[in-house]
Amino acid sequence: MKQILVIALCLISISALGQNKKKQDKAAIKEMCGCYKVRFTFAETFAPDRRYEFHKNYKSKGLEWVQLVEEDNNKVSLQHLLIVAPKTIVKHWRQDWLYQNTALYTYDKDNSWKYRELPKKEVKGQWTQKVYQVDGSLRYEGSSSWVHTDGRHYWENTADSPLPRREYSKRTDYNLMVRTNRQELTADGWIHEQDNDKVIRTEKGDKLLAEEKGWNTYTKVDDSECKDAQDWWQNNKRYWSDVRVVWNQVFATKETLTFKNKVDEKRLYEEIFALGDKIAGSEDYNSATIRREVKQIISAYRD
Repeated sequence: MKQILVIALCLISISALGQNKKKQDKAAIKEMCGCYKVRFTFAETFAPDRRYEFHKNYKSKGLEWVQLVEEDNNKVSLQHLLIVAPKTIVKHWRQDWLYQNTALYTYDKDNSWKYRELPKKEVKGQWTQKVYQVDGSLRYEGSSSWVHTDGRHYWENTADSPLPRREYSKRTDYNLMVRTNRQELTADGWIHEQDNDKVIRTEKGDKLLAEEKGWNTYTKVDDSECKDAQDWWQNNKRYWSDVRVVWNQVFATKETLTFKNKVDEKRLYEEIFALGDKIAGSEDYNSATIRREVKQIISAYRD
């Protein structure tokens, strides 16, 4: 009887520790919300071919608002909004965090993603970070544990992804980026550190073109400095909520998803942004109509 009681108490204790860890994880994720001065820095560091000509370092900076979009027991969604000038807002990337999630889309190549299921035992205690492009379409996803030790709080994962925006309009010498992402809280904000492989993927396999280091810093400033982004979100959040609903319906099919780069010389994000600009602040806004139009746009780009 005593042995059974001890086992029961141990199980209760383990469960409580798991719940405390989960709360700590969620707090770390939500800590990324707020207003930040951001600096994006990337540098190529290595290439196996000595004849390879390294590209110039990439640097940019700005002001970014990270908005809590959605939260429940097993999900936290954060939307990034980049302030490029006063009253000029660019809807940036979105990161959704799902607890013990088993459903992922992994990037293959040539603007195509494949669905896969992970075993439940593999994701126990982990969070999937799902990163979406500016129009709400897929980018990359991966599942790992948040780590809280020695005063550090970070999450790290490696995932395949398409070329980043800073590259795909300028380069055609590789078609896949294998990204190792580390997101870590700091005393004055957080850091998104990257170790990226630029890869040529063909039917014969993968060939490394070059390696790259990314160092993106988010330095916290007063929320009032991001008021323009906050106002923009209030005027546009209903539209982007409907866009997410349509994309979630697409993802729920579990089909391989392949998209055309352009239709009538326009990219997908241009069409979705244009529709959002058209109906922003509209008094006769109708979600059913908007979702139908968004669905038609996305369908036109399915390959």
